[in-house]
Amino acid sequence: MVEPEFNTLREAIMGVRGEDSAIGNRRKRRIFRHFIKNRDGVTAIEFALLAMPFFLLVCAIIETCIAFAAQELISNATDDVARQFRTGRITAASNLSETTLRKMVCDRISIMVSDDCPGLTVDLRQFATFEEAANTASSSSLSALQPKVDLGPALTKNMLRVYYRWPIITNRLGQNLPDGKMLLFSAATWQNEPF
Repeated sequence: MVEPEFNTLREAIMGVRGEDSAIGNRRKRRIFRHFIKNRDGVTAIEFALLAMPFFLLVCAIIETCIAFAAQELISNATDDVARQFRTGRITAASNLSETTLRKMVCDRISIMVSDDCPGLTVDLRQFATFEEAANTASSSSLSALQPKVDLGPALTKNMLRVYYRWPIITNRLGQNLPDGKMLLFSAATWQNEPF
């Protein structure tokens, strides 16, 4: 069944039959109309055209949602650790180091990040006024930051800043970022209670 149609199509295109051009042209138009009206395979072609942009969009949405969840997790961890300092549960006299502080934050975000929290930077400082703390937070960048741990005694103003370099998986999102990583940031500023 397929063979006669193929031969007819071949003859029409090649002009094998020696018919005059008017009849050959009519036959070519008829075959072309038949080809145009044929709807077999349209769904596959439409899927092929739309699948790639659709899947890229879905992947970008999923990755954005995961990064947002990680940002919220880092914010909650920062607030939780800051609450322990504010209430005096952990004091400056407790020999707090950068490694200890980093581990405290890392333990709280370990559900979303790999072991040892690569890319995590913590900074804890005391300030004379809240205005000084606000100016410091807005003027510093991660590349210029020299992290330190300086928790003040009772009734001092302190600020804890947590930075995490979140890896981007979707190449289109990550190519515009330095090192292909997005910077997640959280800060908590408080005055210690009179403990």
